[in-house]
This record gives sequence, structure tokens and C-alpha cells, in this order.
Amino acid sequence: MEFIDYYKILGIDKSASEGDIKKAYRKMARKYHPDVNPNDTEAEKKFKEVNEANEVLSKPENRIKYDKYGKDWKHAEQFEKAGQQQGSSRNQQQNPFGGQSYGGGGDFGGADYTDFFESMFGGASRGRAGGQSKFRGQDFNAELQLELKDVYETHKRTLTVNGKNIRLTIPAGVKDGQEIKIKGYGGDGVNGGPKGDLSIRFSIQNHPIFKRDGDNLYETVNLDLYLALLGGELMVNTFDGKVKLKITPETPNGTKIKLKGKGFPVYKKDREFGDLIITYELTLPKDLTTEEKELFTQLSNLRKS
Repeated sequence: MEFIDYYKILGIDKSASEGDIKKAYRKMARKYHPDVNPNDTEAEKKFKEVNEANEVLSKPENRIKYDKYGKDWKHAEQFEKAGQQQGSSRNQQQNPFGGQSYGGGGDFGGADYTDFFESMFGGASRGRAGGQSKFRGQDFNAELQLELKDVYETHKRTLTVNGKNIRLTIPAGVKDGQEIKIKGYGGDGVNGGPKGDLSIRFSIQNHPIFKRDGDNLYETVNLDLYLALLGGELMVNTFDGKVKLKITPETPNGTKIKLKGKGFPVYKKDREFGDLIITYELTLPKDLTTEEKELFTQLSNLRKS
């Protein structure tokens, strides 16, 4: 029986944080999961090593014990045997492992751990569940492509993932790249283990007229020269219909106006909307007639005088 370097198994160093351990474990578990590597005995072996490393390093009390006594397990094991033979409280206190089976015997759901693990944390888990390890099923990931108009209102949609139909409620205001998790819709567990989860990532397509930024919408509206100079009224598109805007005389190119509450719905906040910001883009007349050119010349001369 040799010392097992659990840090090396997860590809991390001894200074790794709890978050680093969790991230490394998930990455390795996905890589070697039986669902991904069917009938691959080497991958199954690696998967068991990764789970065992996580059982030790993800729990503070286990990690402290491992860091302190891991490399001296042979010496510590002698203390344990001495404590068992003598049965004295004094020798029990000398035993770095406490002379007890880990977690009262059975916290690990009957997984078949290595001799090294059991020498440190107890052997009560050996031989249960037919000597087979229970592993959680693989997590599935899916991407759902939607148009902007699809997430303007809350609606239901049926998805088919891994042969299963899932009735999904998509709340208004969902953002591009946002993910939701549905528990129990991943891969089946191994040897009676729990099912994995399903993560759905929303990919929301660009809109030809409106650009979304958070809960606000942005729109560029063409404004002809005469309307910009003389003022008047203009019908513009919003996401839920047309509105009439009043154009003040001598409106400069690039003028921005804000329409409160005409933006995008705020995620999971009923009847709350962002704003619509409109930018006026001045358009010049083309294919001028001779008469029009003369009139513009007269206007130019008037401005000079």
C-alpha cells in the first residue's frame, strides 16, 4: 500500500482553494465519467480516483487530517493498531486517526475506496453495495437558440434532450448567454447513484432594428432634412408597436431621445421595462432637380448674407 497524492490526481497544488478543488473535480469527473467512456476500465479507474480525491480534499476536516498525516500514514497506522490492542484511553489519544471508522461508517454511500483511504478514514465502507461504487450521473449541457422577440414575453416551449421531452417555461427578459439548471434531467446514475442535471444556455439572435443592452433597447431612425429643419411629426417603431414622435425644428444629426418603459422587460420583474433610446440619423435628399438646386442655392446665398 503506497501513499496516494490526491492533489496530483486533481491536478492542483496544496494551496488550492475550495473553489479550485470543486472546479478541478468537475472537470476531471466529466472527463472520466462512465457515461462518456462506456466499457473503458481505465477511465472507470480514473473516475474512482477522482471521486476519492474529492472526498478527501473537498471536506475541510478530511483535508486537514490528510495534509498532516498523509505521508506518515504507516507510522500513524502503528499508533492505531497499538490503540486497538491496548484499548487504553491514553493510547487512543495518541492515535492521529482517532481509532474510529470515518464518519460513523457509511458517509460515502458504499463506495469501494482504496486501502490507503480506508487506513486513514476507516474501513466501514468496504464491501457494501456489492463492492460497487455509486456515482452521480453525467450533467448534460444544451443550447437553445431564440430570437429577441421570443423572449419579449414569457412563454412555454417543449425541448427534446437525450430522448426526453421537457416542458420549459422561458421567462420574459432572459439574456443572451444566461443559463438555467434543471435537476434530474441529466444522465442516469451508476450503480443506483442519482441522476445528473441539465443546464440550458440561451443564445439570443440579433434583431435587425433593435439592439439590446441589458434591459434597454437602441434604435437608429432616419430623419429627412426637411423634417429636421422645419419640425413636425414622425412615426417610429418600438418593440410593441408604433408611436408618433414630435420633431422639434432644427433637430441636429445624432440627436438622442429616450422613451421610458419602451425597452425590454426586466427578467422576473412583472411589468417592469427598460427604456428605448432612439438616435436620429439625418438623411440628405438625392437626385435633386434643377429647380431644387436653384432653391438650395438661393437658401445658401440667404444664409451668407
